[in-house]
Parts: sequence; C-alpha cells; structure tokens
Amino acid sequence: MTIERRLAHAGFTLTRDYPVPVEHVWAAFAEERRKRAWWGGGDAVEPAEWAFDFRPGGRDIAEGTFHEGPVSRYVADYADIVEHVRIVTTYDMWLDGIHMSTSVAALEFEPLAEGTRFTHAEYGVFYDRFAADGPGREKGTRGLLDALGTYLAG
Repeated sequence: MTIERRLAHAGFTLTRDYPVPVEHVWAAFAEERRKRAWWGGGDAVEPAEWAFDFRPGGRDIAEGTFHEGPVSRYVADYADIVEHVRIVTTYDMWLDGIHMSTSVAALEFEPLAEGTRFTHAEYGVFYDRFAADGPGREKGTRGLLDALGTYLAG
C-alpha cells in the first residue's frame, strides 16, 4: 500500500475574554498543578505520559488514550515566554504513533478592566492522511479554551 505524501496548511485565531485577572489566566498555563486541572481530555482520556517544563527552551509532553479511541501525543517546545504577556510554542502531534502535524502557537494575555483578553493564534502544517485536519485542530483548541474558561470560573 502506497501512502500519498502531501501537506496541508491551516491557521486560525481564537479570542476569549475571561472575567479574571491576567495573573489567574497566566497561572493556568505557568503552574503545573493548575494546567493539569484543565488541559487535555479530562475524563475522556486515560493519561500515559506527562512532562512540564515551563521556561524558554523547556518542553511539555501530554500523551493519553481516548476511551475507545486513539493514542494522542503532544510535544511542545517553548520558544518565548514573557510573563503575563505571551507564550510562543512550536508543537507536534501524533495519533497512534503517526506524526500528524507541526504547529506554531502564540498565546497573548491582555489585561482588561473586567478581566483578561486571551488570544490564541496558530499556524499548522498537516501531513499526509491528516491533511484535512486543520478544521479539527481549531475545534479541539476551542474545546481547550472552553475547558480553561470552566476552570477559571470554578
């Protein structure tokens, strides 16, 4: 069987206003205990590997098996961190051991009178059989931002 070799490109920007100070939103990314409370698939994922090294040059890893589904692996390298302002990562995703994508994500934190404006901008390259997965990545990121909102409200 021959695998068709191709690339697809996708980019998106999502903005959310959270009714909490920048320091609270920032801590949800910068503190391991807090990030674990909302990041990933929650009860839908059986965790396997986790690493957290929040610093420029550091690396995060989150791997787990979706119940009745595939193994997802996320590996992110922190390119730039400016406290309470921005986080820039490059990250790769695998599904059942197959490299599906490489992305650059820029996360921005802006103080507002009534909380924080959070902006997630991402550009990804999707490989081979995953070439049509750009819209799915945006949907998954929307889900993560929903989970962050629920965590911050609680």
